[in-house]
Amino acid sequence: MRKRLQYAAVALAMLVVSLNASAKIGIKSSAFTAGASIPLKYTCDAQNPPNPPLQFTGVPKTAKSLVLIMFDPDVPKTLMPTGEFDHWLVWDIAPDSKGIKEGENSQGLNGMGKAGYVGPCPPDREHRYFFRLYALDVKLGNAKIANRKDLEDAMKSHIIDQAELMGRYEKIKK
Repeated sequence: MRKRLQYAAVALAMLVVSLNASAKIGIKSSAFTAGASIPLKYTCDAQNPPNPPLQFTGVPKTAKSLVLIMFDPDVPKTLMPTGEFDHWLVWDIAPDSKGIKEGENSQGLNGMGKAGYVGPCPPDREHRYFFRLYALDVKLGNAKIANRKDLEDAMKSHIIDQAELMGRYEKIKK
């Protein structure tokens, strides 16, 4: 009987681990696959580009809010000393959100200090664009957020889980 209970306990523990592993947060887009090219319609080569549609999965039940950061880490340092540009910062997304629809780009901030999404627009070659989704154990609410550093400082020690989607883009040569 004791052996059966031990086996049952091990099986239950494995099931819990399995369920937790399968509940890992995820981010994807119906517009492009991970590592693939971001379609022109979502870039500066299109007029007034909308943000691509994004889908969220596996958000932890303990999450109080979600944060989305989209950035380009391949900017020439001669143009931007950090080598990065923030295309979109969105916080306090409802934890039960299934994603962000195409064109819902008015929310959040970008690296130009304006509201909303800025499409990929690499000045020199193909760049990578990272969409990072974070599940937080708090809402950021009234936090003073004017840029990515402020956002990351406000998130510190509140990240439960995170996921990443990377797309690529090279500007059309005219």
